[in-house]
Amino acid sequence: MIFRNPAGAPELACDQCGCRWFDRMSGSCYECGMPVSPQAQREYREALAAFAAARQAAAQERTGPATAP
Repeated sequence: MIFRNPAGAPELACDQCGCRWFDRMSGSCYECGMPVSPQAQREYREALAAFAAARQAAAQERTGPATAP
């Protein structure tokens, strides 16, 4: 499950209980112990990439295209 924080960035949450805290060593939720599925990890990485691309596009829109010296 992916939530958006107040800045709009994606945050991964447990599909079982909704907790946003994960043990990175075991790859599981701190609250209920459910493992983070490979699909959830993939969706989260895709959401992060889309967020980064959107922020970069917005920054370029504000500042204009980069030019070589």
